[in-house]
Amino acid sequence: MKFLCNTKELSVACNNVMRAVSTKDTIPTIGGILIECDSNKLSLVGYDFEFGINTIIDVEMEEAGSIVINAKVLCDIINKLADENVTIETNGTSVSIISGAAHYNITGIDANDYPELPGVNNGTSITFDQGIIYSMVSQTIFAVADSESGKPVYTGIKFDIKNDEFTMIGVDGFRLAIRKEKINYASDELEFIVPKKTIRELIKLFDGKEENKLNINVGKRHIIFEIGNYSIISRLLEGDFIDYKTVIQNAINTTVLINTKDAISCIQRTLPVIENNQKNPIRCLFDNDEMRVSTVSSLGRFVDYTHANTSGERVEIGFNSKFMLDALNASDTDEVKIEISGPVSPVKIMPMTGDSFLFLVLPMRLRNEN
Repeated sequence: MKFLCNTKELSVACNNVMRAVSTKDTIPTIGGILIECDSNKLSLVGYDFEFGINTIIDVEMEEAGSIVINAKVLCDIINKLADENVTIETNGTSVSIISGAAHYNITGIDANDYPELPGVNNGTSITFDQGIIYSMVSQTIFAVADSESGKPVYTGIKFDIKNDEFTMIGVDGFRLAIRKEKINYASDELEFIVPKKTIRELIKLFDGKEENKLNINVGKRHIIFEIGNYSIISRLLEGDFIDYKTVIQNAINTTVLINTKDAISCIQRTLPVIENNQKNPIRCLFDNDEMRVSTVSSLGRFVDYTHANTSGERVEIGFNSKFMLDALNASDTDEVKIEISGPVSPVKIMPMTGDSFLFLVLPMRLRNEN
């Protein structure tokens, strides 16, 4: 194999693909990037058996071929090259990388040893604007579990597509995030769960042009995202996901209308005296058209309040400050409506009108401060 290509283009491609490469040393092959050259096109693949990234760039090919090169070594070399172009040539598993006066000789791995990426046969295809996906992910991913210590299925975002409505749901056992968008969709109902890691890597490939398209092809066990000259393949999570509609309280005793930035600022001011937000909840008292926030820890005490339009019963409720801030920061409206059923029931945070998003936050039990 021998080809010449632009150094910067190869560097960008290598660094993006490397994010799908396994960091475990047990199987050297999947610690590498598969490079395949044919018809003046260079394909680069990273894959860790659960998640893969593939991209194609233009090259000047002299000889077709393929090789696997350790991802870290390859990226380190390409990132440091100063010349505009680079030539890569292989002889068996020996690899030469030449750029200007720089000449590297490294050892690769036979491409035949690289695992085959799974495909999606007889899948369902659907296309979205990047801007819609980015907005929906931003308002749900904060509520997705980080580890599998609870239910592994909660380490992903659920996609629910039916009746011209697209819903994303994230949950971790302490909070729930729901984001809805009206779309034109007339095919069969779709429900699937995409790992959080896959979603995070996907949005890193967005180019900031909201109208650009993201193509999705969903199968029974895997999903393929196509964006620009990149494709991401990922396994889907399997398991019983929470029936989010059944956990939403309908009996509301207190309703609060509040400026989103004011609420965020008021809660943020508690942080300097919170030593461990799992042990020291903030107290929120909703009464007399104000939200009063306080907290006590070994570091000190804090009390503050901000205006809120409160109706219904007076209620004092405890929260993990991070969980409340995550929900409020994910709200994309100047004002939000907070609905409270009682001091030990999940609190709902939603827009003043409509149902584009809904965040549920579980309260923390309060102890006597005296």
